[in-house]
Amino acid sequence: MKMPIAAVLTAFISLTSISAPCVWAQGTQGTADAATAPASEHPDEIVRMRQQIAAANRAYDREVAAAKKVFDQKKAVAAKKRDAAIEAAHRGVAG
Repeated sequence: MKMPIAAVLTAFISLTSISAPCVWAQGTQGTADAATAPASEHPDEIVRMRQQIAAANRAYDREVAAAKKVFDQKKAVAAKKRDAAIEAAHRGVAG
């Protein structure tokens, strides 16, 4: 009987702790202060750090997307050359 109760309590505590950081991280500050302050000048150092990390990730994703476009274009050109060479080889063997 003690084990199921312990399991239920453990599950409840773990589920509560998942949603708890959202509550305590906001503190007692009003949401108007956070809404009026620019994103780069957030009063919390950790939030600023995470915003900078997110900005760096977005810049990286843009560069990777641009590189993938170039890669896909060059790959398509190479595939056309390969297909033409294969077709020429097939014609040469069959003719």
